[in-house]
Parts: sequence; structure tokens; C-alpha cells
Amino acid sequence: MASQPHTVKWGIMATGGIAQTFTKDLLTNPASREVSDVAHKLVAVASSSSKDSATSFLSKVNAPDGVKAYGSYAELVADPEVEIVYVATPHSHHFQNTMLALEAGKNVLCEKAFTVTASQARKLVETAKAKNLFLMEAVWTRYFPLSIKIRELVQSGVIGPVYRVIADNSFGNDGPNGTLTLPDENRMVNPDLAGGALLDLGIYSLTWLMQILYHCQPEAVKEKPNVVGAINKYTTGADETTTFIVQFPKHNSMGIGMTTLRIATDVDGQNTAGPAIKIQGPLGEIQVMGPAYKPLQYKIIKKDAPGKVEVVDCPVPEDKERSWGHGMFWEADECARCLRDGRKESATLPWEESITIMEVMESVLKQGDVKYPDLITTDVYDPKSPLNTGNQ
Repeated sequence: MASQPHTVKWGIMATGGIAQTFTKDLLTNPASREVSDVAHKLVAVASSSSKDSATSFLSKVNAPDGVKAYGSYAELVADPEVEIVYVATPHSHHFQNTMLALEAGKNVLCEKAFTVTASQARKLVETAKAKNLFLMEAVWTRYFPLSIKIRELVQSGVIGPVYRVIADNSFGNDGPNGTLTLPDENRMVNPDLAGGALLDLGIYSLTWLMQILYHCQPEAVKEKPNVVGAINKYTTGADETTTFIVQFPKHNSMGIGMTTLRIATDVDGQNTAGPAIKIQGPLGEIQVMGPAYKPLQYKIIKKDAPGKVEVVDCPVPEDKERSWGHGMFWEADECARCLRDGRKESATLPWEESITIMEVMESVLKQGDVKYPDLITTDVYDPKSPLNTGNQ
């Protein structure tokens, strides 16, 4: 007789679009993606603004009966039934919100970007370590079977040593007279919410550079990158177009990452413009068709097979009963396995790597003279911060 799956009890912090997408994935049947060793149970949801907002959220995701709705984050992290908290707030709030959960003794899956500064990321890791809690940055793309397969291909040497990776994740929001179609208060361009192309979109370009050029390095010769960044700022002070280079001199490799709010990576929505990511070695090239955050196909082109292209499709499985499947369930499954096995960090995105990624982004933002308010850059935890209480 097969053993029962290890079931993890989740609390959802925030009720916006990303929280809805994740929660709907959490509620899908693991069997629809051929997973039988772990399962998920939705226990509670919290809004910082009102209990009504949390109740409305439960209806939007078609949650089962019995899930609790809270009108504050403090109530959520105090719930003894909640085993792990998914922090789905704007990245401006991640440090304070994640600390709130960790200080309450809760394991945490925190949305990307992990924090606003590298110092905040270090503080989260120190706290998780001191309290013996699980903590992971929710870079969902890393857990796609497609990403896992591509990392395996790279490490197998199928295209030889990777010398260069080029990655772009951009959305076309250009409007008339040089203004963006986004209002200034939109989280994408609002400095109070750590807005800007890099932390929201460019992190996916960086994800591809780092998971190939950094993560795949042997531990014994792990090398952090040199970073060069260039930024064009929007009228709000947030970055609107950002390009960065990560260089690994000892490994003779380099990554070029791009992001902008002005033009789209995929101009016609059909990938006609080509791959969003190019992974290049002397024996060939792996091309990943975009979007960078949710790739569904990759191609292998070999130097010794001119004119031939191996095309591999990797669709996201759908739970037919719920008519849903976005791809965020794979990172949730990773959390469940780590909790089951007593691991405090994921080998696919270790704490040290999340800190390094924040160091890269912090360097790029500094080089581009992008500044954020003290309220969202401080690394001093304040349980009564307006970022925790919603009283802004």
C-alpha cells in the first residue's frame, strides 16, 4: 500500500493577483502533474486592509469550506494551524512581512524579488537560521521541469562550456509622448513600492543568467560575478530600461541581462522575434522561448548538425477538474519536500544564492542612481511598521 503524501498547511499573506494565481495552483490536484509524495492544504488567508478582502479572495480562488479569513497579517502568523506562510505582498514589503512570519515561528515562501536590499536578505537568512525555520525565495521558474532539464543539459556538456548567456524579459508599456501607459502610482513605477523594471521583470532575466552561469558552477570553485549596470530612469525615479552584465572571470563566462517597460521581448505574442534566452557554448546553443518567467519550449542547435533544430515542448499540466494550472505548484511542491525532509533551504535556490542575486541587483540600481525610501530599505525589523499593519 502506497504511503500517504506529506501534506503541508499554508497561510497566504496578501490577496492580490499573484496570491490568487499561487493559491489556485496550490488547490490543484497534485496527481494532475504526476506528483504523489506531497500535497497542500489551504488553511488561512489574510489581507492587511480588511477581513472582507480576505473573504472575497477565498471566493475568487474557489477555496474549500473551512479556510479562515483574517483582516491582519498578525492574526495569520499567530494561527497555530499555519505551517508555512506564502508572502505575496509587493517587494517593498517583503522584509518586514517575512520577518513578521519568521518571528512568529512560521516557515516562509517569499515572492521575488526577495527583498529591496542585500542587507535585508542577509537579515532574513540570519533569522531563519537562528530560529531553525525553512525560508525560500519564490522564483517559480527555477522549479519548472524545463529549467531543471536545461540545467542538466548544461552540466552534461551538450554544448560545451557555456561562455555566454543573453536573457531578456520586457513588457511594452510605451505610450504617447514618451509617457508609459502605467499610472505613476502603479507598483511597476512607484518608488514607494520598490517599483522599476529590474526588481519586477529583470529578475527573470537575471534568473536565467544566474541559474546557468552561477548555480551550475562546482561548489569548490564558486565565483561571484563582477557587475556592470546601465539604467534609464522614468519620471518617477524608478528604472524603466535596465541592462546589466554579470562577469565570471575565472570561468571565462559572461551574462547579459535586459529588461524594459518600453518594448516587449515577444513583440507579437507568438515568439516570432526569436528566443528570450540564448545559452551559448562552443558546441552549440540552447534557445529558450519566452516569456522568461514561464517558458514552455526550448531548442537545441548543434554545431555538428547544421540546419537541424531539436524542439522540445514543455507545457504546464492542467488540473482538468479545476481548469487551471499556471506552474507555481512546482515551487510549492519543493517547499513541501523540504519541510518533509527537515531541510531549511532549497538546493535549487539556496540562501547564499538569493543573497548574491540581491547583491547583483543592488549594485545595478546603485550604478543607475535609483533610490528608494528609508521605510522600505531599512533592515531593522518593526512589527508595527505600516508595511506590516497596513496603516499607511
